[in-house]
Amino acid sequence: MIDQRVFKFPGVRRLTVGLGLLTLLQAVLIILQARYLAVAIVHLWKMQPLGGIVLPLLVFAAAFVGRHLVTLAKNWLTYPFVENTTKTLRKQFMAKLFDLGPSVVAQKGTGNVVTMGLEGIDKIQTYLMMIIDKVLDLAITPWLILIYIALIQWKEALFLLAIYPLIILFMIILGLAAQAKADRQYAGYQRLSNHFVDTLRGLPTLKQLGLNEAYAGNVYAVSEDYRKKTMATLTIAMTSTFALDFFTTLSIAIIAVFLGFGLMDNTIQLLPALIILTLAPDYFAPIRNFANDYHATLNGKNALTAVLDILQRKTPTDRELLPATQPVWTANDDLRLQHVNVGYTADHATLQDISFDVHGYQKVGIIGASGSGKSTLINLLSGFLSPQAGQVTVRGTQVPHLDQRAWQRSFVYIPQAPYLFHASLRENLTFYTPDASDEAVTAAVARAGLTDWVATLPDGLATQIGEGARGVSGGQAQRIALARAFLDDSRKVLLFDEPTAHLDIETEIDLKKAMLPVFDHHLVFFATHRLHWMNEMDYILVLDHGQLVEQGTPAELQAKNGAYVRLRSEMEGEAPA
Repeated sequence: MIDQRVFKFPGVRRLTVGLGLLTLLQAVLIILQARYLAVAIVHLWKMQPLGGIVLPLLVFAAAFVGRHLVTLAKNWLTYPFVENTTKTLRKQFMAKLFDLGPSVVAQKGTGNVVTMGLEGIDKIQTYLMMIIDKVLDLAITPWLILIYIALIQWKEALFLLAIYPLIILFMIILGLAAQAKADRQYAGYQRLSNHFVDTLRGLPTLKQLGLNEAYAGNVYAVSEDYRKKTMATLTIAMTSTFALDFFTTLSIAIIAVFLGFGLMDNTIQLLPALIILTLAPDYFAPIRNFANDYHATLNGKNALTAVLDILQRKTPTDRELLPATQPVWTANDDLRLQHVNVGYTADHATLQDISFDVHGYQKVGIIGASGSGKSTLINLLSGFLSPQAGQVTVRGTQVPHLDQRAWQRSFVYIPQAPYLFHASLRENLTFYTPDASDEAVTAAVARAGLTDWVATLPDGLATQIGEGARGVSGGQAQRIALARAFLDDSRKVLLFDEPTAHLDIETEIDLKKAMLPVFDHHLVFFATHRLHWMNEMDYILVLDHGQLVEQGTPAELQAKNGAYVRLRSEMEGEAPA
């Protein structure tokens, strides 16, 4: 039920000690409350003066109020720990995702990762808020009550002790069933999240292909499957709650019968009998609360396990092997890959035996059919993925991966859909160079072909764009990404991952005029399936099913009449030569 890694969080031991002491105090107050309530009832039963019950009732009232004040004190003590822990987890999770790069997204799915970082952390907060207190309550309160009852009447205490393991055994059986159901429900939730995000991403394409209604049926089927899993989990939860309430109520009823026979046989007095009967529900209350909250915290436990598993993944080390004092990339530098394998999982290589050598300010085109490994190669070059085998050499220095701080400061990465933050247009433009002057920003806007568009904005460069603000077209987003590259001229390596894949041909041709000047005096890696870009490249890498099948200049590849020519023919809709 409780993940042992919870006890490694900062401050958890101090919290556990504090909650343990408060739980012990609460158990004592419960006993005092039961005793003095019974004393007051016995005094009334014996028709003693009303003045004789004032003191017992005052003690009862004080114990009752104190008991609930202790509950508030527990929440007051727990909340700061939970709040700080979940904030730290969220920051660590986002930082870890940044370090791990796209590998974790490829394995888990975009929707799952987003859900884990947002709703998953909220569920962890609920889990942490409840679990430590419930476990301590279960470990302290029943046994203190049992000891007190044993001092009064050992037979009833022995019965309560005997029935407790049976209830726990029943809880374990139903708990394992609920855990299995909850695991399947959480997996269904992850699947639903991934389908939802994939649908949003591909909605324009699906509409163009006329498949949006068919895919809507697919999303409905996934959501219906998730609904059924949720209802199955709730069925187990309600069944276990009913069964637990039935057994505990039956146990209290049996205790009441035994006490009634004892009173009739004159083997027990009224006061101890009332105390035992009053304490019996509180004896079972911790296990009932634990069982009820168990189902409420299962998703939180699953989310915590998933988040901690990602946080414990190893990230690349040796990130300072490239010297940072020299210029990052010059016309005399070279990058060499020799027999490199790389993949998103340790047991599978998406790209195999990749070898090439680029020098200075070359424009390198990466071409291949969908699924050939173009994006994977870009992720390798950007340092998001580490080689599983082979050698990578940068400027004569052999490195285990390209997640080097000096290399990270040398390139600009422009994906298919550049991310635009919910901020002003100027803040989005100066993402890499926050200290850029107004003159530099204006010049970058002009070079990227954004001047006319900026002039139409109500607040110019101060206009809010991004999520929840002014919409930006795909072409404008790519121009903003280009302007970022113009602003930071110290970054001499440009990585393009199909930047025009979602643009119509007219917008692409217009954008191409703004992009080509950026290529000058830069090392460019341009992954695309649009053939006209290859005419602008100095060197071309041809990928097919994870293999580098050809490489060379456009003229050399054309003369070979091999994979490159066949790929061009297929993409142009012609019969292969």
